[in-house]
This record gives sequence, structure tokens and C-alpha cells, in this order.
Amino acid sequence: MSDDIKRIYTGSRVEAMFLKEILEKNEIGCIFKDTLAASVQSGWADGSPEDGALLFVEPINEEKAKVLLKQYFDSLDK
Repeated sequence: MSDDIKRIYTGSRVEAMFLKEILEKNEIGCIFKDTLAASVQSGWADGSPEDGALLFVEPINEEKAKVLLKQYFDSLDK
């Protein structure tokens, strides 16, 4: 599986959804996985809101996606 998709983000659901939108606007498809919501729906809670969301991209888009995420996080530091 690690050859099929690459995890590029682990963090909050809200931020992951925003990052997903940035990636899609730059024509990078991604998979959003909310592990916390999935576990709550199953009747138990695993993890925390701060690290419950994951974003994955295809290997061919990994570097471009990481650059976009870095630009976003660098802009927060200014």
C-alpha cells in the first residue's frame, strides 16, 4: 500500500479539509481519512482531534503536494 499512496499530512480535521481544498485547486487528487470520526461511529474513540485526520496522494504528486503544504504552513509563521 505504501507504493500506491503516500501520506502527506496528519493533523486536525478542519485543517485537513482546508489542505484538501488547496490540493484540489492545484489539480492534485487526494484521499481524506478521518480516523477519529470513523472510530466514534463504531462506538469507541481512538486518537484525538489534533491528529485524527490524514491526507494521502499518489506518489507522482507527492513532491508537489508537499511543496504546497509547506508554502501554506510557512505563510502561517509570518
